[in-house]
Formats: sequence, C-alpha cells, structure tokens
Amino acid sequence: MKEKIVNGMQIFAKAIIFPVLFLPIVGIIIALSSILSNPAIVGGNQFLINLGNFISSGLWPIMNNLGIIFCVGIAMGMAKEKKAEAALLGLFSFLVYLGANNQWLNITGRLVKYKVPSDLYGTGQTVILGFQVVDMGVFLGLILGVIVAVFHNKYCNKEFKGALSFYGNTKFAFIVLVPVLLILSILFSYVWPVIAIGIKALTNFINVAGYFGVFVYGFLNRVLIPTGLHHLIWTPFSYSNIGGELMVNGKTYFGAYNIFLAQLADPSIQVFDISAKYLQYGMVKMFGLVGVALAFYKTAKPKNKEKVKALLVPATVTSVLVGITEPLEFTFLFVAPVLWFVHSALDGIFEVILVALGGRTYAAGGLIDFLAYNLPAGIGRTKWPIFIAVGAVQLVVYYFVFKFLIKKFNFKTPGREEDKVKLYSKKDYKNKKSKNLEDKNTLDIASLIVDGLGGPKNIETVNNCFSRLRVKVIDTEKVDEESLKDTGSSGVIKNGENIQVIYGPKVSNIRNKVDKYLNKIDQEE
Repeated sequence: MKEKIVNGMQIFAKAIIFPVLFLPIVGIIIALSSILSNPAIVGGNQFLINLGNFISSGLWPIMNNLGIIFCVGIAMGMAKEKKAEAALLGLFSFLVYLGANNQWLNITGRLVKYKVPSDLYGTGQTVILGFQVVDMGVFLGLILGVIVAVFHNKYCNKEFKGALSFYGNTKFAFIVLVPVLLILSILFSYVWPVIAIGIKALTNFINVAGYFGVFVYGFLNRVLIPTGLHHLIWTPFSYSNIGGELMVNGKTYFGAYNIFLAQLADPSIQVFDISAKYLQYGMVKMFGLVGVALAFYKTAKPKNKEKVKALLVPATVTSVLVGITEPLEFTFLFVAPVLWFVHSALDGIFEVILVALGGRTYAAGGLIDFLAYNLPAGIGRTKWPIFIAVGAVQLVVYYFVFKFLIKKFNFKTPGREEDKVKLYSKKDYKNKKSKNLEDKNTLDIASLIVDGLGGPKNIETVNNCFSRLRVKVIDTEKVDEESLKDTGSSGVIKNGENIQVIYGPKVSNIRNKVDKYLNKIDQEE
C-alpha cells in the first residue's frame, strides 16, 4: 500500500510540472510589462503605459484560469498514451463540470446574487469562464485532471465492433466520464464548502505558526527534492489560497505568486503582502550553493582541484542564473546525505531571517528572475537589498559549515575520493560519449539513455520537469545507473517504478531526442 501511495504521488508530481513549466515565462513577461505600465518609471508616457497594460492583459487570463490549465496539463501529463486526446478530454470535462455545477446551484436556489464578480468574494462561489460555480480554486483543475487521466488510461483503447466502433477508444472514455462529472458537480457543491473550511484552518495554522511555519515550509521544499515531491509543497502555496489571498484593484488573487504579480501591476501598493514569505526559496540558489561549491573546491585534494573546478563552475552558474540546483546539489546528496539535511535546515533558517527582516522578493528562477521581478517593483515594495545582504551572509555561513563538516567527518565530496573524481567534467563526458559512440557505431545519446533505462520495451512513459528526465519503467532491475551517469547525468533517483535522471537545463533537449528515438523504433517495428 505504501509503495502504491508513493508511486501515485510521484506520478502526480510528475504530471503537475507540465503546466508549471510554462508559468515562469508568463510571470516574467507580466513582470517586464509592469515596467512599461508604471508611471513612476516611464513618467507620463501614455503610449508605454498602454503598451504595458496591453501586454499584461494578454497574459493574465492564463494566471486567472489556472484551474483549466492544470486540468488539461495533468490529464496530458498522466496519460500513458494518446496524450493529445487526453488533453482534449480534460478540456471537455472541465467545461461539462462548470455547466453542470452552475445549473445545480441554480436548481437548488443556491446561486449568490452579484453585480460584479468581486461581490462573490468570501461567499464560496466564483465565476469561471462565465459560469458561476462553487469556488474550488486550482484544486478543481487538479482533481479533474487526475480523474480524467485515470479514466483515459483505462478506456482509451476500448474498441467495439460494427456500428458501435465509432464510439470506442477515447470517445468511450468521455462517455463514461460524463455521468461521473455530473455526479461530482453535485457532490462538490455540498462537500467542498466543508473542505474549504479545513483549508482555511490549515492556512490559519501556518500563519499562526509564524516563523516556525516558514522554516518548515522552507525545509520541506528543499529536503524533498530527491523524491521529486517538492512540487507538492510549493505549488499549492504559489497558486492556491493556501498561500494567501488578497484583493487588488477590486479583484481577488489566490496564491503567493499570483498575489506578487498582481501587486507588481499596482504602483499604489507601498509594501508587498506578507504572503511573499512563501517565495523566498530562491535565495539559496543564488548564494547558499555558491558557498557549498567553494567549500567543495577548498576541501578537494590539490591534484583534483582543476577537475573539481570544471565540474562545479557550470553547475554553480546554472544555479545562480536560472535557479536549477540539482546538478550541484546531487554532487553531494548521495555521498553525504547528512550534508543534505544540514543544507535543508540552513535554507529554512535563512528564509525565516529574510522574512523577519521584511524581505518580500521573488527569485525562484535565480538571478534572471531576481532582476525581472524585483527591480521593476522597486526597493520600497520588495526590500530586495535585504535579500542580497542576507544572501551574502548565507553564502559565508554555508561555506564555513560545509567546510567544517566535510573535514570533520571526512565526507567523500567531489575531489576527495581515494581513487578519482567520480563525477565527470564536460570534457570527460565528451570523451566518454565519443568512446561509447565508437563502440556502438551509430548509437547516439538518446540510444544510450534508452539502453540505460532497460531498453525501449522497459519504458512506459517519458516526461521531464525543469531539470530531470522522469521515466516510468516496467522493471527497475534493468535500469543501469552507471550507464545513465555516463550520458552526462549528475544523479539517478529510483522511487519504485519512477526513475528520475538529473540533467539540468538541457533536459528538454534530451527528452526530445529520447522521444524521437522511441518513435523511430516504434515505426520500425
């Protein structure tokens, strides 16, 4: 049972990242457009102000309709095959639910009267795509997306004979889903208000917990990275009312990230809302891990320092610039798990310090995000100099703590191995790859990865997140971790049938190559 639960969480965490991958792009464009629409920056230039408002208006419908985005994205992400049809099924299902839920509220006389949508704030109802329904926030999309994926995977290949053949496959999955959606539209109208009370209580508890709550949030957000379940921590805080709710310009925004973006577009707000305390996990990416890298270099054996530098520099730059930390973090996760626990605890502590000193910044994507989001907002609203000051202290603390622990317990971090540095530099990787290619003739990087995963017939699904190739395999015993590391991976994680291969920012390119290679094999067969 435990393995099934963990496996299910892994599949969900893998699927939820599908739509999340696009949201940082949306956020950055909105943040940059706020520069143009801010009179304090462009003065009275009405053309630039209108242009900024025009750009942001084109992007905000995405952030304001995350329910349907998550529904479609999760349905597609969890689908084992026919992903495009699963996405369309998700869209149909979301619309069916909206119409049915609205009509049930109407039939039972429970529709709250309003003049403008903002009047519904606090009533438990909202307007989505023109339908007045029970307000479930992004949870509606999360729940429906999972349900659609389950029914799609079960019935998408169901076939009938004769005249009924038209109603088979994914169309049959939709037929089965319709009564389920109708029942859910009724059920949620009674059950969700009770659940909403529980969510509100959880939010209140976290807020009452104060700095301890921030520490726990920061600690879990970091310590769960090896499992891939950290998405289940920061996602609800960023996009649902668990992370706070605030009315800006007559419209209510839910989730720390959405609230941050809404405040960017309103120059009248002097200091950003406290909900930004859930957005401070970017500091360690720009500062703390730099201290870790310096400690690794300092404690490496003299003969290995150049090789360690070749390993650490690109990994550190990746962390600082774009906030992808796994290539650096996985250099010590497996050889010294104690350091990982210390790393997670320190991150939580420094997030508390930053929040206590008034930090309201956002830099989840590293330096690029820091510049795009915080500079346009101004010092007064985000207090970003505090972020830099605390980050500088964090860098120093990380350096000395890691250096002390590595020497005290003789951890075999990069450059301290008895025989050689086990993690390869870029040059070593190219040489290794060339040798493999010579030995295997026409095989390319995708074929090496597929072989390392046990071959094409051992692979059930292939996806990716920001930095990891996420694969579900049939037989984990066939997975060759060393072969996967030889393809440039900085680590391999096994969670039941779910395999995560860490590649960093290049993972999207690698996933495309693997997909093309597998499609080619399918066509040949």
